[in-house]
Amino acid sequence: MGFGNFFKTLLIIFSVTLITYNVILSSNASLKQGFPGPKTSSSIDPIIRMPTDRSKLGPVKRRLFHTAVTASDSVYNSWQCRVMYYWFKKFVNQPGSEMGRFTRILHSGKPDKYMDEIPTFVAQPLPPGVDQGYIVLNRPWAFVQWLQQADIKEDYILMAEPDHIIVKPIPNLSLDGLGAAFPFFYIEPKKYESVLRKFYPMEMGPITDIDPIGNSPVIVAKESLKKIAPTWMNVSLAMKKDPEVDKAFGWVLEMYAYAVASATQGVKNILYKDLMIQPPWDTELGKTYIIHYTYGCDYDMKGKLTYGKIGEWRFDKRSYDRVPPPRNLSLPPAGVPESVVTLVKMVNEATANIPDWGA
Repeated sequence: MGFGNFFKTLLIIFSVTLITYNVILSSNASLKQGFPGPKTSSSIDPIIRMPTDRSKLGPVKRRLFHTAVTASDSVYNSWQCRVMYYWFKKFVNQPGSEMGRFTRILHSGKPDKYMDEIPTFVAQPLPPGVDQGYIVLNRPWAFVQWLQQADIKEDYILMAEPDHIIVKPIPNLSLDGLGAAFPFFYIEPKKYESVLRKFYPMEMGPITDIDPIGNSPVIVAKESLKKIAPTWMNVSLAMKKDPEVDKAFGWVLEMYAYAVASATQGVKNILYKDLMIQPPWDTELGKTYIIHYTYGCDYDMKGKLTYGKIGEWRFDKRSYDRVPPPRNLSLPPAGVPESVVTLVKMVNEATANIPDWGA
């Protein structure tokens, strides 16, 4: 082993040890100690609306953002990333786009067979057992590594996910030091104030400082994210270790952790509902930029939604956790909403044009 490789191995071991130390420390000391940087109190309502006509802002210099997607090397994540990157390339250079480069942050610790197809940064996973079976905890740790080690040219970052499909060119929706984020109806800081105060004490400000967001989709200044990411990682790990918090937040725990970290670092967000839609609940494309296909779409042959019951026609990403979806999926029956029809057509176009699909 050369000196360079030996040094790199030592660096990785040191980083992993430091994370483990932080986790142990968090169980024996106030989390407040792990939150760097000043925080000023604010009583501003978190709902900040984007101007409907951005042209009224006057001439604006193009502000490119880097699109970053975290993923494992699973078949499930891989086919979604391939579809996502296909549509990113379609829109990156079109009028109205402020999309810069793209990176898949692969947190499996080693290269995979799609390195030449998708620009990729290989991040190390958390030490065995630290994620407690909640693989999403690798996301903030992967972002910490990428932000520290990668040469990111753009001044802004769009954090996205493998199951996002870009439907048109995306401008930089952040403004005046504010991030731009999609508001999730199920992220409810006021409802869970008693739990969140463990990580965002009263002296740090009102609970409305915590926006109803996750980390994705969010467009945020790179320098802001560099401050947020370590706090996001530490809060995620501490929340998972707390049985009360883990029970309260379940699979959205890491989303709450990002919202807390953003508030802790004083980064507020424009809550931009048109940033994303989620079929089948959102039935029209409207002004959206992203389709998020996290929910299954089940319909009978009359076009009626049968959610909670497997439909005669269905598209659910979870049906393809071990093998990619085949090319030329059947289109939905008549009467199924525009959002679902568009989703399936876009998946079909991508799989038809991506080389070696299913290989």
